[in-house]
Amino acid sequence: MQQRIHQIELFMKHPHEVQHDIFQRLIEMGAEAEFGRKYHFKDLTTQKAFRERVPIARYEDLYPYIQRMMKGEQGVLWPTEIKWFSKSSGTTNARSKFIPVSKEAVDDCHMKGGKDLYSFYTNNYPDTKIFSGKGLGIGGSLQVNEFDINENSHYGDVSAVIMANLPFYAQMYRTPSLDIALMDEWEAKIEQMAQTTIHENVTHFLGVPTWTLVLLQRILEITGKSHIKEVWPNLEAFVHGAVAFEPYQSSFDALIPRENMRYMETYNASEGFFGIQDQKDSKDMLLMLDYGVFYEFIPMDEWDKEHPTTLGLEEVEIGKNYAIVITTNAGLWRYLIGDTVRFTSLIPYRIRISGRTKHFINAFGEEVIVENADQAMTEACQATGAIMSNYTAAPRFLEVGVKGGHEWIVEFDKAPADHAKFVETLDASLRKINSDYDAKRYKDIALEMPKVHFAPKHTFYEWMRQRGKLGGQHKVPRLSNDRSYIEGILPLL
Repeated sequence: MQQRIHQIELFMKHPHEVQHDIFQRLIEMGAEAEFGRKYHFKDLTTQKAFRERVPIARYEDLYPYIQRMMKGEQGVLWPTEIKWFSKSSGTTNARSKFIPVSKEAVDDCHMKGGKDLYSFYTNNYPDTKIFSGKGLGIGGSLQVNEFDINENSHYGDVSAVIMANLPFYAQMYRTPSLDIALMDEWEAKIEQMAQTTIHENVTHFLGVPTWTLVLLQRILEITGKSHIKEVWPNLEAFVHGAVAFEPYQSSFDALIPRENMRYMETYNASEGFFGIQDQKDSKDMLLMLDYGVFYEFIPMDEWDKEHPTTLGLEEVEIGKNYAIVITTNAGLWRYLIGDTVRFTSLIPYRIRISGRTKHFINAFGEEVIVENADQAMTEACQATGAIMSNYTAAPRFLEVGVKGGHEWIVEFDKAPADHAKFVETLDASLRKINSDYDAKRYKDIALEMPKVHFAPKHTFYEWMRQRGKLGGQHKVPRLSNDRSYIEGILPLL
């Protein structure tokens, strides 16, 4: 692990050279696949030529290739055999997405990221006892790929794909057993996980905050303990990702005493492993540059363009929001994954996830992104002693004689002491954070005070259950520029 830290320090010092080498290797390998032959990769010598020749791809653009790969055809997007597909929840698209996962992506990206998070952790906390027990992982489920006539491939949540490919020594340090971890019936899985892991020496757990909370609450119900460290006295860390953690911090504090408990963020998606929190005193994530992923970035004012301009790593600026475009060692060529990031440092390159290209509210020119909403939600909860469980928001559009605004649905583990103060703080925080929102709210010119519904417990759980989106990587969409999500939830209130 110490040796790996030295390798990481090397790409921190020479980021552009490392990314150039990654680019060259991807092009050389990609030239042997059908996609590379179509775009004459063998003639490509520069990143500039690559951008000019190969269009930015959304899932719909690559779907015809992926569909053929799902049926067992090889050498389409990537020259080596593809036997695994990561099934994305499709929160930005009603259809499930199947992302190809090559052996190179498993070994040099996902597995490497898993090893590196432990490298950073042990480097930051050399007195750790994390390996004296087991890591608890909440995975998704795996299925035989029914589209492949040879039944030679599988698909599932990225967490399930990784678990199924873990080496034997890693399996020894994790819980629960794979037959439970990969169950596809979510409610039965949570029960089985709770019943079996309470007898283990769990020193850390990994997962999405929302679903991890469901498991921890069930464990306390079964054991009758007052907090989780009474169940797992050696617990010391939670490695989390997928959604912003700040709004959930108070929920975890209510279940786990803060003393000697550490939290670590990662950026691990279906498409690859991109970032890891590498410092004890900062929640920024180091952009991992040697995982077989080549990065480009689209500035915010280009997001809606059919042919947006992309920037190289050397061109980004601190504090600006960018959509990420990736080229990977699984055959995703100039793929727009839908996430947006903000750079907090350029020496080395560190980021924070700021939202999704399709998860924002801009019905009135207010340009509210998920990062704004998460921060405002955190401040409103702190001001009123509330503990938020889940939320979503959408615009209320202008009507004759009625001004527009934002409509929120918020579910709490602990309701605010003062509902009016919660709404006022939420609004005031957004005005402080976002100048465009503030301008539209000035004297209610375009936006009225937000309308906030306080949802009964389990509202979002029931909504996700009805949509078949329980567990795994499925997340409640925070913001939407239309009312499709919120109209589906309102009848449940």
